[in-house]
Amino acid sequence: MENESAIATLGALAQGTRLDVFRTLVRHEPEGLPAGDVARALGVPQNTMSAHLGILARAGLVRAERQGRTIRYRADLDALRALMLFLVTDCCAGNAALCAPLVAALSPCCGKDPA
Repeated sequence: MENESAIATLGALAQGTRLDVFRTLVRHEPEGLPAGDVARALGVPQNTMSAHLGILARAGLVRAERQGRTIRYRADLDALRALMLFLVTDCCAGNAALCAPLVAALSPCCGKDPA
């Protein structure tokens, strides 16, 4: 990931509703949610939600999949992974002991034991 991509991605998340939308979609992976469900869950008008989803999509953070008349949105976890790796590349000047707490906090994912 280049600086410009990281800035665009972080910029898309630097607004409260969009951050809430992205976190909601992450919680609903891998099935995603229709835009209307996201809007209702967050108490946001549907036209406003469409604008927020458009910004997140242009930043590469969400993907839209048409299912009949419904558009289902999913968080792009590969984009999230790329952003996180960009942020921690060369973490702590290569001192693994300093990075260990960060790695431990992220593993296993979501606080769930790997099965």
